Amino acid sequence: MSTNKPEEEYFARLEAEKKRRLALLLDDEEQADKSRVLKELHFMHCGKCGNEMFTTQFRGVDIEVCPVCGSVLLDPGELQQLAGEDRSGTLDTIATLFGFRR
Repeated sequence: MSTNKPEEEYFARLEAEKKRRLALLLDDEEQADKSRVLKELHFMHCGKCGNEMFTTQFRGVDIEVCPVCGSVLLDPGELQQLAGEDRSGTLDTIATLFGFRR
């Protein structure tokens, strides 16, 4: 009985592709788990001192404030809502500085 090399190579490639896909899937799941754990650890905690932040309303916008150090966390778009329409270009400068786009 003779072995068919091209056939063996074909099945070896299929098996290698299956292993690669499984490894990618497992890596994606691991990254998702890590992300979930980090979010649970850091969600609503101050980036400066680590204490739990609370949500309060300021000028009609829900903002997060740290009761210990006074840091304020603004979600995307909240700075623009609080500042209103800027005619001087200052808000655009600040938005550019923080990577926001109008």
